[in-house]
Amino acid sequence: MSSDPINAYFEGRAAANHTVVHGAPRLDLETYIANYHGRTQISRLIHIATHSVPLSVEAVKIAIKLLKQGSDVKCYRLAVSFLQKIAPNDPDAKPDEEWADRTTRKVAAETEKMEAALKSYKHNLIKESIRMGHEDLGNHYYASGELPNAFKSYSRMRDFCTAPKHVLDMSLQIIRVCVEQGNYMSVQSHVSKIGNLQRTPDEEEELKPKLAAAMGLANLSNSHYLDAARCFLDCPSTLGNSFNEVISANDVAVYGGLCALASMDRSTLKAEVLDNSNFRSFLELEPQIRHAISYFYTAKYSNCLQILNEYRNDYLLDIHLTRHVKWLYDIIQSKSIVQYFIPFSCVTLASMAEAFDTNETQLEKELVSMIGQGILDARIDTKNRLLVAKETDMRATVHKDTLTMARNYERAARLKLVRVNMVRAGLEVKGVKGQNHAGMPFQEGGRAIGSRPPGFLERFT
Repeated sequence: MSSDPINAYFEGRAAANHTVVHGAPRLDLETYIANYHGRTQISRLIHIATHSVPLSVEAVKIAIKLLKQGSDVKCYRLAVSFLQKIAPNDPDAKPDEEWADRTTRKVAAETEKMEAALKSYKHNLIKESIRMGHEDLGNHYYASGELPNAFKSYSRMRDFCTAPKHVLDMSLQIIRVCVEQGNYMSVQSHVSKIGNLQRTPDEEEELKPKLAAAMGLANLSNSHYLDAARCFLDCPSTLGNSFNEVISANDVAVYGGLCALASMDRSTLKAEVLDNSNFRSFLELEPQIRHAISYFYTAKYSNCLQILNEYRNDYLLDIHLTRHVKWLYDIIQSKSIVQYFIPFSCVTLASMAEAFDTNETQLEKELVSMIGQGILDARIDTKNRLLVAKETDMRATVHKDTLTMARNYERAARLKLVRVNMVRAGLEVKGVKGQNHAGMPFQEGGRAIGSRPPGFLERFT
C-alpha cells in the first residue's frame, strides 16, 4: 500500500474493481463544469474526484466551494471527509462547522415554515395554493439534498394541477430529480405523460429538446444504444443551455455520436448522422466525434479508434457514460474489424494488427473472442498467421432457396385447388354480417366461436 494518501485511496478503489483513471484527461475542469448548472455540477465533480487521480483534489475543492453557496450540509460533510482522506493537510479539509450549523438551522426553520403554510392551504382547500406549496417544498428539499422528499412533494402536485401547463412543469421537475437519483424508469414514464398532453406550438418547441435528451439518457442507462442514438439525433439544436441542470449540448453530441457508432452501419451513419443538419450543430461542439464518425464511414478504422482512445479518459469521467465506455468501445472495435474483413477471403494477422495499430497477440485474442461469439464468420490459421473467411458454396445455397420456393408455391397451389373444389361442391355458406360462413358469431380477433383451429386445410395437401 502506498504511503501517499491519494494513491492509497485509489489503490483501494482499484482493488474493489472500481474505475480509476490514472492518465490526465484532455478536458479543462473549470470550462467543463461551467457547462452545467445546479446539483449536476456537484454530482459530476464528485464523480470526477472519486475516479480521476490527477483531478481528484481540484474537483473536490471546487465541489466544496459550490456546496458552501447552497444548503446541502450532508453532501458538504461528505465532500470534506473525502478531501481529508486524499489531502489531509489541505486547508479546505477542515470542515466549517459554524457554516454547517447555521445552514442546518436555516434549512430546518424554512422546512417548518413551508410545511405550516402548506397545512394552512390544505385547510382552506385552495387548489392553486396547495399546488404551489408542494412545489416550493419540493424545490426546498431538492436544494438541500433531500431528493426522496423532493420527489414526493413534486408527485403530490398532480392532484392539484388545474391546467396542462401545471402538469408539464411538475413532470419536468420530477424528471430532473429522477435523473439525479438514477431512477430512469420514472423518467421514461413522465416523458410519456408529457407526450400525451396537449401543448401549444411554443411549448412544443421548448419541450421537444428536453424530452429527447431525457429519453436518450434513459435509453443509454438501459444500454439500448440504438434507441439512445435515435433520441439524441432527434434532439433539436435549440437545446442550448435550457436543460443544463441535467445535460449539456456537448453531452448530446458525445452520447449520440458514440451510441450511433456502436449501433448503426456505415450507410446509416452517413444518412442519419453526418448528413443530419440538425445534429451537425451539436457535432461542431465536439469535433473529435465528428471526425471519428467520418473516419469510420470512409473505412479508416484505425484513425477512428485512435481518436476514441485519445478521449477515453474524458468519457470515463462522465457521470452518465462511465459504465458504458468499455462496452461501447468494444462494440465499435468489433464492428471495425468485421467491416475491414468483408472484402477479403484471407488476410494476414500482421497486416490487420498494423491497420488497427495494435500487436498480433492482442488482436488474435480479440478475433478468437469475436469468432466464439459468432460476430465474425472466419477461422484463424495459426500456422500461417492468417484470418481466413469461411467458404460458402453459392451453388448449394441457390439450389436450397429454389427448392424452398418451389415447395411454397406447390403448397399454395394445393390450398387454392382445395378452395375451388369446396366452392364447386357447394360447401361454402355465405353468412350475414357479423357471422362467419358457418353462421357463427365472430369473437374478438376474427376467430369464430366453435370454429375449427387455423390450418385445418393443410391436412388436404
